[in-house]
Amino acid sequence: MSRQLLAMALAPLLGLFILGIGNGFLATLITLRLDAAGESPVVIGWVSSAYFIGLALGAMFNDRLLLRIGHIRAYGSFASLVAVTVLLQALIFDPWAWFALRLVGGWATVGVFLVIESWLLTSGDQKVRGRLLALYMISLYAAGVIGQLLLGVTDAMGETAPFMVIGMLASLSVLPMAMIPRVSPLIENAEPLSPMRLITLTPTGVMGSFGSGLAVAAVYTLLPLYLQRVGLSVAQVGQMMAVVILGAMLLQYPIGRWSDRHDRQIVLILIGAFCVLISAGMLLLPLTTWVLAALLFLLGGGVFALYPVAVSHAADRAPAGALVRMSQGLLLINAIGSTVSPPLISPAMAWVGDAGLFWAFGFLGLFLVAFFTWRRSVRPAPLPVAPFSPNTPMSPAGAELTVTEELVQGAIEHEHVEDLSSAVPEVEVAEPVVGPPPPDEPHIVFYHDDDDVVYGEQEKEALDGDSRR
Repeated sequence: MSRQLLAMALAPLLGLFILGIGNGFLATLITLRLDAAGESPVVIGWVSSAYFIGLALGAMFNDRLLLRIGHIRAYGSFASLVAVTVLLQALIFDPWAWFALRLVGGWATVGVFLVIESWLLTSGDQKVRGRLLALYMISLYAAGVIGQLLLGVTDAMGETAPFMVIGMLASLSVLPMAMIPRVSPLIENAEPLSPMRLITLTPTGVMGSFGSGLAVAAVYTLLPLYLQRVGLSVAQVGQMMAVVILGAMLLQYPIGRWSDRHDRQIVLILIGAFCVLISAGMLLLPLTTWVLAALLFLLGGGVFALYPVAVSHAADRAPAGALVRMSQGLLLINAIGSTVSPPLISPAMAWVGDAGLFWAFGFLGLFLVAFFTWRRSVRPAPLPVAPFSPNTPMSPAGAELTVTEELVQGAIEHEHVEDLSSAVPEVEVAEPVVGPPPPDEPHIVFYHDDDDVVYGEQEKEALDGDSRR
């Protein structure tokens, strides 16, 4: 990566890192404070869902504001609003006031991510997007780990101190962006594919994205409640949440690279089964500190890998011209799952007890295993067409950031395998074929329409040899 490109990306990544430290433990802090005040899991779930409602709304509408006022002023506005909502939570303790503040805070937070992700997107072409995305992921996860570890330190400083620290970090994150002498233009974002078109194109990708939203939101909002109720201190809760995020950071990429070499539907089935096993371990094993830490580390790796593998599976089938719109549509599906997760799962904790969280995780994992197995029996997946890339975008611009040159090229090479005109009628795709293509076509066919024979690299080499002869 050139020095000029790194310099362009450094300021937004530094702003993301600073703001992410505070944002990393805010959800945990809110859950713990509401629980300490005697609020029920259902109330905690609704307050937590407000943040994700704001994220979904911001992902749909914030780009219009960014187009009008530009990157730097938009970032300053959004970050200031994040700081104000957090500081107001320190002054006002009322669950429904917090609901409103969290909704506005989620809307402003996704605005910050929109600025950062669109800036990175326009900093380089598709050839360097993979490296920019890697830097983005490192900044995001590292900030999350540090933030969770700071939870106990700031809580010991006083009741309002954590909110003050988060507000200060949000304000401080404006400085790197404010000192940049130039502004990158916002790209024109495509309209996301509608849910019905996504279901036609990739039912497995849709269910994987939705299930990931359910699970990840529950981890951020309800897992701290469980940890506090089993007897952990605020500092220990922060440490365990840091272990979860560390597991997501360290295991997501190996799992994704493994999915490059295997049927991604099988990988999704195994991730669902893995989450069932971890949930069973949380319910049945004696939870010493080290056992709890190990299980949560593995839980983070499995839960956070579900979304990027599901998106990668969807990209294996999408035409090249629909990759961006598909990624943005799956992002909104994921946001819907995150929004409904706390209100859906928190009643289980009120009814069954604290262990209801892992009963819910277990049933979710079983449902995903059954759904992915059924889909594989109905329509086997094509072989992976592009290298996996970690994926936690927060805005439509971030979804486009994940569409690398390798992904586009892979989509072009296999998009003639089946007719997708009903899913993306406005996108030009090659004519579908039955069986292997003629020798003079440099495409790869993965499944024969009659008998599901897999054509891999050896068959491709044979066809290439025929074409050369």
